[in-house]
Order: sequence, then structure tokens, then C-alpha cells
Amino acid sequence: MTTTTVPAAKDSPSARLKNFPIAWFAVIMGLTGLTIAWARTERSFGLDFTVSPWLLGVSAAVFVILALIYTAKVVRYQDRVVAELTHPVKQAFVPTLSIGFILLGIATYASAPGLSFWLWSVGTVLHVILTLYVLSSWIHQTQYEIAHLNPAWFIPVVGNILVPIAGVHHASLEISWFFFSLGLFFWPVLTALLFYRLIFHGSLPERLQPTLFIFIAPPAVGFVAYHQLTHELDAFARVLYFVALAFTLMLATQLKYFARLKFFLSWWAYSFPLAAMTIATLIMAEDTGIAFYERLAIVLLAVLTLVVTALSARTLLAVARREVCVEGH
Repeated sequence: MTTTTVPAAKDSPSARLKNFPIAWFAVIMGLTGLTIAWARTERSFGLDFTVSPWLLGVSAAVFVILALIYTAKVVRYQDRVVAELTHPVKQAFVPTLSIGFILLGIATYASAPGLSFWLWSVGTVLHVILTLYVLSSWIHQTQYEIAHLNPAWFIPVVGNILVPIAGVHHASLEISWFFFSLGLFFWPVLTALLFYRLIFHGSLPERLQPTLFIFIAPPAVGFVAYHQLTHELDAFARVLYFVALAFTLMLATQLKYFARLKFFLSWWAYSFPLAAMTIATLIMAEDTGIAFYERLAIVLLAVLTLVVTALSARTLLAVARREVCVEGH
């Protein structure tokens, strides 16, 4: 008598774990971005009520849940993890894990500086390792094509610009300047490559269209980090801010197009760049005292809050419908 092994059902827990993507950690970027934006707003406007502690709790809880699930995937399906590390598109989302640590370090600095230091330290060390890995893979690659290039490629290298935001409090300024310089160098390089790809090689696939919002993040985060490093609103800071604002306006004119897209986890690419732009505008309002920036910051915060709320609801719905963590999604 012979026995046969029955493969796991496509929607079984084991199959869903196998297909659990590293891109889930982009959710943490959106949630912590919203948390930091609200914390900055509460401080800037002296609000009597606080929303940020609750948002921080949610962000931390979701991060722990996602980390536990992905750890289980690492233990059981190492081949799938390696496949993500070497995939020309999915590889760009791997550093969302280290960025999650860094952003939580930023978000916890005011209330728990000791915890902030450890979160920032783990995230920074992990991110520099991933940055060097990605750079090496780009240099020695044999499988990448122009069609693989998309704005998510900003994440591994330009994510370094986040380090100084909390790094100025936790380590030597030289360390923060190192990471800022590394990220800032690759921002225009990748921007040029991406515009070449978009203009001469067709539009992005539907699932990657939301990543166009990532164009906002490098100059917006660069502005925030530069302000942390120098505490000045000089000509270079203004250039960074207004480039971010220009990208925001450009993408705002295409909202009807984005609204028609099918849901993918890449929708979370809408959230963090909007959070960075909101925080940058709050800093502009504080430093200039111009009412326009205050009003713009309030509008951006309202939009960001609605976007993250909608994304959270749609993601939970997708989980309930088993639309995510499936093969090919």
C-alpha cells in the first residue's frame, strides 16, 4: 500500500505564511509616519489632546506581530526568504524592516529615549548592512533589466537619510552626516534613472504604480534630516522642501488614476511620503511663521490621517478576503 503527500491548500495557514511578503513592513512605515506627524503637530500647535501615544502603541503592536510572523517564515521557508533577497523587485522592500526600527526609534525618542536608542541602533546597523548588500547586488548583478527599475529602489539607499533624525541625539554627528551623505548621493542618481525608465520604457506595472509616491520621500525626508543636522532654514533646505512640494502637487493631479488601481500592499506607498511631507511642512511653518504653511500642514495631516485610516481598513478587508499572502500577489 502506498501513500501520497497531499499538498497544502492554497489558502491554508502554511501556504499563507510561505507567501507572506517582506513588503508588509511598509505598513509600519505608514503607521509610524502618521504617529510622528501627529506628535509634531501636537507640539507645534500646543494641542490639549494627544493622539500620537495611541498611534505609537498601534504601530509598535503591528510591528511586533509582523516581526513574529516573518520570523516564522524565516524558520520554515528559508528558500522563500532568500528568493526575496535576490529578487530584482522584491529586494527593494527588504530594508523596510530596518527602516521600521529606525522610525520607531524616532517616534519613541520624546517618551522613552533609552528605548529609542536601542531601536535606532538596531535599525541603523541592520540598514547599513542591507544597503551594502543591495549596492553589491546592483554592481555584480546578472539578471536586472530596465523593466525592474521602480521607485521602490529608493528604499534601500535613500532610507539612510532617516538615520540623522534621531541619530543626532544618540551618536556622533559624524555618523549622521555619513548616512545623510550616502542617501543624498543616490537620490538624484536614482531619480534620473527612474525618469529615463518611465519616459522611454513604458509605465510601471499596475501593482507598482503606487510607488510613484515615493518620489516625494527623499527630498521631504532630506529636508527634515538636514534641518536636524543644521537647525537652519537655508537655501539648500528650501530647495529640498520645494522639490518635495513639486512632486506632491504633480501626483495630486493624478488622484483619479490612482483611485482606479486594484488593491496591493504597495498601496501603503501612499502613506509614508505624505507623512514626510506633512512633517516637513510643519517645520516650515515653525521656522517661517507664515500662515500658509500652517494651513497646508493641517490639510496634509488631515489627508494623511484619512489615507492611513482607509489603507488600514482596506488591508484588513484584504486579509479577511484572503487577497494577500497568496502566490503572485
